[in-house]
Formats: sequence, structure tokens, C-alpha cells
Amino acid sequence: MRSAPIRRKPVVRARVASLLGRWPLALLVCAVTGLAAGSACAEAIGNPPPSVTVDTAALVAQGVAYEHGEGVQKDPIKAAALYCEAARAGDAEALFDLGWMYANGRGIPRDNVVAATLIRRAAQAGHVQAQRVQPLFREDAESIPDCLKPPALASDGLDLNAGWGTELELDVNPFADLTPQKRKIADLIMKIAPSYAVDPRLAMAVVAAESNFRPDARSPKDARGLMQLIPETAARFNVKKPFDPTESLRGGLQYLRWLLAYYEGRVPLAIAAYNAGEGTVDRYRGVPPYPETRDYVKRVMSVFRRLQHPYDSRIVDPSPALGDSRRK
Repeated sequence: MRSAPIRRKPVVRARVASLLGRWPLALLVCAVTGLAAGSACAEAIGNPPPSVTVDTAALVAQGVAYEHGEGVQKDPIKAAALYCEAARAGDAEALFDLGWMYANGRGIPRDNVVAATLIRRAAQAGHVQAQRVQPLFREDAESIPDCLKPPALASDGLDLNAGWGTELELDVNPFADLTPQKRKIADLIMKIAPSYAVDPRLAMAVVAAESNFRPDARSPKDARGLMQLIPETAARFNVKKPFDPTESLRGGLQYLRWLLAYYEGRVPLAIAAYNAGEGTVDRYRGVPPYPETRDYVKRVMSVFRRLQHPYDSRIVDPSPALGDSRRK
């Protein structure tokens, strides 16, 4: 690659224009600002164009904002993590943006081989700007950042740094063969979850583990509805009709969004807390040694298969249980 810095057209405007080709303006604003449901954002996100993959587009839009400090505090590490999450799902824009960060050392260590690999993959996926600049990257070696590599499968350790494998391909849909009644619930989840900035696949995995898509489910501990909210949690998130599918989902997704922020996007901890309560997770400083909770986390993670999830740090201060292991 040439040693001189590579220049391109204004970054933010060019990328936003690219995103607008795939996403309505209202939806892009929602992704960047993280506005909650009940606003125009909920309506926009609930009805995306059929060709749009809401999750990757949202991740890229947030990555652009954090990389350049557009409306949020500039945070290149968070931007790279967001691009990585979208790139794992095959988003060409994310591959290019992440490659460009490595090419220029923008808040992350410069690595020409990684940059060349990512730019090449983006070009192969049809990214026009990547195709234009690819000749400038002459490294033939292949290398990808750790965030794009499948994490090692953990054995028995279910602590703050626990990992679950990603043997399934990303396009495998474990909910492809639902009954018509369950499919109606799945469609409702797909519509509502993005408005709470929760990946629909994670929401689906939680609903499957909690109630098996049954709106009338009720546990011996008096957890109710699709999201199995106990009365205290229902009251906390203003759920008055826990057996109403929409209301149960909104309450459960609010709680899940809060837990993701509280544990700085660490999915196993958020899921464990959804089952056992954040107080229990904090006390054990990780997934508690309860067979029920450990089995619950494994069931959800076997479907979602992502250790990190984007989160809004403005929602709540991080858990004191994270301590020195908090991500910087």
C-alpha cells in the first residue's frame, strides 16, 4: 500500500448518503440517536423496506457516528466494534469502513494486511468505493481482526469472560419452521425489537426460552406472558397487561435493553440477569452457579451466538461487578 495517506471525499456525508439509499432518513436518525419507542422512530423501524437488514444498517450508522463524533462523543474503539458486528453479518459497508480504519490507524493500530483483506472482501461484495481503492492495497496476505474470528467454545466457565462458539452460519434461521401461531409472534418481535435497539434474533431467543412463544404462559413463580415478567418487573416497566403480546414484548425489551447497558453489552451477563436478576449476577460477579440459569444462558446463546451487543451507555451506569474487566 502507498505510504502516503489516502484521501477520499467527505467521509460522513458520503457514508450517510450511501445509507440513505438503503434506509429512510427517519430510520437513520433513530439508529444514530438511539431514540426509544413511542416516537416516530418506532413507526419507522417497525416498517423498514423489505430489502433492508435493520441490524447491520443500524450498526453501520452508529459506527459512523462514533468514528467521527457526529452527535455523540467520538469513540473509535466503539466504532470499530460496531463495524465488526455488522461485518460479521456480511455487510460490505462495514467491511470497508473497518478496513479504512485499519488502513489509516484511526484510533486503532494501523495494519496494512488487515486493511487489505477487509477492503478486498468489501470489493468482492460489490462495494463501489472499495473497488476503486483496492489497487492501492498490494498486500497478498490474508488477516482478519480478532473481532471477526469465532470465539473459542467455553467448557464449564460461565464467568464475566465466558464465550460460546459460532459453529452455525449466520444465515441459519433456527426459527424458520415455526407454526403459523408462533410465526405471528415472531413477526411481532421483528417489528418491535429494533425500536428498543435489541437485535430481533436475541429477542426471539429470549422469548423461545421464556415462554416458547405462548402469550398465555404462566410460571409457578407467577412470571407471565411472552417475556415471563414477574409482577415487580412488570410494574418497573409499566406493563399493565402482561398477557398482551405487544405489551409483554415492550416491557421485556425495555428490561433487556436496560440489562445490556448495565453490563456494557455483554450478552451472557444480561441474559443471566434476565433469568436470575441483576442483583444475583452482581453478587456472583458473573453467571451464577444455578443449573437453571446456566442452562438458560446456554439455550439463548446457542441461538444468538454473539458475546457483545451494542448498547446505550446513557441508560444506566455500568454494573459494579464489571470492575477492572470493563471494556475500554
